[in-house]
Amino acid sequence: QVQLVESGGGLVQPGGSLRLSCAASGTNFEIYDMAWYRSAPGKQRELVARIANSDSTTNYADSVKGRFTISRDNAKSTVDLQMNSLKPEDTAVYYCYVVIIPVGTTSTQRYGYWGQGTQVTVSS
Repeated sequence: QVQLVESGGGLVQPGGSLRLSCAASGTNFEIYDMAWYRSAPGKQRELVARIANSDSTTNYADSVKGRFTISRDNAKSTVDLQMNSLKPEDTAVYYCYVVIIPVGTTSTQRYGYWGQGTQVTVSS
């Protein structure tokens, strides 16, 4: 089984910064794709940032472009989200999402896993 553990959330003032981290653990898997989503109270979950496996191509929501940076460390099986110039509208629960490929089998099936979520609050 693959499990994701998130850390780095907290309370910051507008204009401040936070760095979120997500670590994958388990056996017999290889990470294929990684992303961060967020969900504000009463709102649907939205994609914040995504990073591909092969060439580390990134995609960002328009609302965070130029302020957030997603990165990954394949050796450590982690994905981070550096958040700068935070705004009150960034307040949400942030979720890590990881797609893995099982190893040691002939299967080509991919599986997606969600982290438990970490609260980010931007307020004066």
